[in-house]
Amino acid sequence: MDNLGSGKVLLVEDDERLAGLIAHFLSQHGFEVRIEHRGDLALAAFLAFEPKVVVLDLMLPGQSGLQVCRGIRNVADTPIVILTAKEDDVDHILGLESGADDYVIKPIKPAVLLARLRALQRRQSPDTTVRGALEFGRLSIDRSSREVRLAGDLVELTTMEFELLWLLASAAGKILSRDDILNRMRGIAFDGLNRGVDVYVSKLRAKLNDNPREPMRIKTVWGKGYLFNPFGWEL
Repeated sequence: MDNLGSGKVLLVEDDERLAGLIAHFLSQHGFEVRIEHRGDLALAAFLAFEPKVVVLDLMLPGQSGLQVCRGIRNVADTPIVILTAKEDDVDHILGLESGADDYVIKPIKPAVLLARLRALQRRQSPDTTVRGALEFGRLSIDRSSREVRLAGDLVELTTMEFELLWLLASAAGKILSRDDILNRMRGIAFDGLNRGVDVYVSKLRAKLNDNPREPMRIKTVWGKGYLFNPFGWEL
């Protein structure tokens, strides 16, 4: 087995036959491959698997490849290769602007894809995988240990609460709509209801000492969604 290109690859492709062929070829060259067929489940798969490279189709059920690409880029710098059946430059530009590092045009030549993956791995620095920790004033979030501390005190969070906090904090200063949150959290012990977003945000605020009447740390932006305030953790 050729282990020069070994590593974990998340393959997001809805064509089951093509996905199987790609996964088989890459596994023969030392890669560990996980397949996800739906776009709306891709981020959950990414967070659980923590791959070194993502191979992402643009046309997916549930959520487009461009949306998936932006979602992954919000939380990590992991290299992303997009697959497209179109030779239109617009698709390639949109993909690269959404955070992709490279693209391969279908029909895919496995050897070409392998070469692209190896090239990306050679350029990949140690800190280009999922960011391991975030800090905002007195708040620290450690993804590897799944520990959250506020002013040095450990904050006990459920899996869902941790993932939601990580998502919000990774997009600090940006508004995430309820739909954004639903799409990105789907598949991580989430009930899929809009009301569920409000409930979990409320639970997070309570555990993070955020005033429920006038929240300053996880703000509600009426009619738009929620915003994690990166400057609300100093005191």
